[in-house]
Amino acid sequence: MDDHHLAATLAREAGQLLMAIRSEGGAAGDRQSNALLTRRLQQARARDAVLSEESPDDPARLDRSRVWIIDPLDGTREYGEPPRRDWAVHVALAVDGEPVAGAVALPAEDLVLHTGNPPSLATSRSGPVRVAVSRSRCSDTVANLVSALSATQVPLGSAGVKAMAVVRGVADVYAHSGGQYEWDSCAPVAVAAAAGLHVSRLDGTPLRYNRPDPHLPDLLICRPELADSVLAAMSRL
Repeated sequence: MDDHHLAATLAREAGQLLMAIRSEGGAAGDRQSNALLTRRLQQARARDAVLSEESPDDPARLDRSRVWIIDPLDGTREYGEPPRRDWAVHVALAVDGEPVAGAVALPAEDLVLHTGNPPSLATSRSGPVRVAVSRSRCSDTVANLVSALSATQVPLGSAGVKAMAVVRGVADVYAHSGGQYEWDSCAPVAVAAAAGLHVSRLDGTPLRYNRPDPHLPDLLICRPELADSVLAAMSRL
């Protein structure tokens, strides 16, 4: 099985597990999904390193070219509030710092978007730009961007769900500031890039992964025809 389809298979397996144990709550979901993913990666890609939100960081990953970066349950709070659907599972492979394969499972929708079969970019539409934002804590930077673009807001839960909203044509832009980690964005960025979307930091610089400090505070995923205007607006803010 190639890396693309391995990512998709594992994301789906973890999502199925999470659906089956959802009544046990978010902490159990984080723990059991992480155990499944790390075990399956050890079986399938024993020579690769793993960086997971739910496991202690092993500095040995810094000496590896191939590193799997996983978020076993993206949106623990949303997962713990059934029947909410806006949570995800992220499984990605970074090679020499670049996300080359990835999958984002949306288990409550029985859907896995992945780089082995990249989604087709939705047709461009007229009307206001739609920006995916947090349901609970839209940062000042993103609020100012929404205002600068005269955009409408699309409130959603987890980072993966917001990113996939752009991939699926539900939103046009996902901009984040204020703090994330590599596991929050690696798989969504891999899928978004494979679908033909623009992906970068908010200043337009490339996203790099498997760094000594996995903190990766900001992110931009948007339709390619909007990239210049979004980046220009960000530079003015």
